[in-house]
Amino acid sequence: MGAITYEHEVVSTIAPKRLFKSFILDADNLILKVLPQAFKSFEIVEGDGGVGTVKIIHFGEGSQFKFAKHKIDEIDEENFVFKYTILEGDALIAGDLDSISYVIKIEAGPDGGSVCKTTSTYHTKKEHHGITEEKIKEGKEKAKAIFHAIEAHLHAHPQEYCD
Repeated sequence: MGAITYEHEVVSTIAPKRLFKSFILDADNLILKVLPQAFKSFEIVEGDGGVGTVKIIHFGEGSQFKFAKHKIDEIDEENFVFKYTILEGDALIAGDLDSISYVIKIEAGPDGGSVCKTTSTYHTKKEHHGITEEKIKEGKEKAKAIFHAIEAHLHAHPQEYCD
């Protein structure tokens, strides 16, 4: 019925290609390695890992969510763009949302680093919904913490995800 869009960006000292390769292309493996307490598993239920693939993310015991089902909409390795949509799961705020779509674009940043820009669009079921600024901020903070944990891992392991 409606859509609410939020944008945010994070600056990283990791080069765009390495960040895309690790944070996007190998996220399922790397996130489980870096944050095993936050995520139990990533399960492909349809597809081969490319565009059109549907995955179920099972969150860890300490998470407020149990699962999220998402579909990969686009992978542009040349321009470092990744698009996906959360289709099901308790992250859809007690039934107030039909879906949440994300566009992640990694661009060249200062001193050989990157700027990771994310646009999140919350597709609501009704005019009056339970989405609050506080819930959005909470989600952004969690996403930023995951990003920084991966960034720290890449700094600690400079040989990983290099050509």
